[in-house]
Amino acid sequence: MVLDHEFPPDIRVENEIEALIKNGNEVHLACLTFKNREVSEIINDCKVHRKQINKLIYKASVGVLKFPFYFNFWRKFMKDIMTKETFDAIHIHDLPLAQVGFEMSEEFNLKFNLDLHENWPALLRVAIHTQSLLGKFLSNDKQWQRYELKYCNLADNVIVVVDEAKKRLSDAGIRDNKIHIVSNTLNLRHFKIPNEKPDSKFITLLYAGGINKHRGLQYVIKGLRYYKERDRKIRLWILGTGSYVEELKELVETENLGGKVFFEGWKNYKEMQIYFGKSDICLIPHVKSDHTDSTIPHKIFQYMYAGKPMIVSNCDQST
Repeated sequence: MVLDHEFPPDIRVENEIEALIKNGNEVHLACLTFKNREVSEIINDCKVHRKQINKLIYKASVGVLKFPFYFNFWRKFMKDIMTKETFDAIHIHDLPLAQVGFEMSEEFNLKFNLDLHENWPALLRVAIHTQSLLGKFLSNDKQWQRYELKYCNLADNVIVVVDEAKKRLSDAGIRDNKIHIVSNTLNLRHFKIPNEKPDSKFITLLYAGGINKHRGLQYVIKGLRYYKERDRKIRLWILGTGSYVEELKELVETENLGGKVFFEGWKNYKEMQIYFGKSDICLIPHVKSDHTDSTIPHKIFQYMYAGKPMIVSNCDQST
């Protein structure tokens, strides 16, 4: 497996590794690190290989289809592993490294599995960093669409998270029988129904996950201004990190919602489950788009299993 960010954590990757090992497979994972973590370690019977990356090279990944510096980092890293280990398949997580994964599969005679956690071209269309002229040049939409179709066609297997994602690729001409759905459903071995209960003095709303503009939290915060006088008990907990945190904090100040909205930061899996128990209503306010209509978040299953009512937007995956 190849993952172009830190590991752990990554719930989807962890669940897939566990399922593969349980079914008799040996799994290695190559990932990058900014944190000087161990170059090699065993985590839950998976051998994790890490390589330190320069932040400048990592930032160059935005324009990787035009400038191959980021690909070159991964080519060297993956070849170093391939020459020391013997594999049957290479499993690429998410679209950006599909080209390098295919190259390795050809050179080392491996099955090539492409695991699309997201509709990547659609994600780039709503990402903040692609809205400028430079961003649009470096991450050209049409180029990413062609790239996705090319490597989905070259892959032996394409893995997606939901029926809508399979239909999208099938409609684009990808052979239907090579597209497999592995959804972001809950691994019950690692999720415990929380014992904690909501505080009756408050009505507590909870959001847990990435904090980016397309997650829609700005609309939740703006909506709270209509309730702050009618119901003084209402409060919002926001768990997670992301590129849009500071803008949301400014919005809280603008809307005079201090004391109503609390940014709790990133929490590990066990800590997050405690917040689930203490909340009254959980939120998935994602902005409807081609991206959010063709994926499904882990948290929808986490909220349900914790027994929490949800307020969701009108994305296809939520309705």
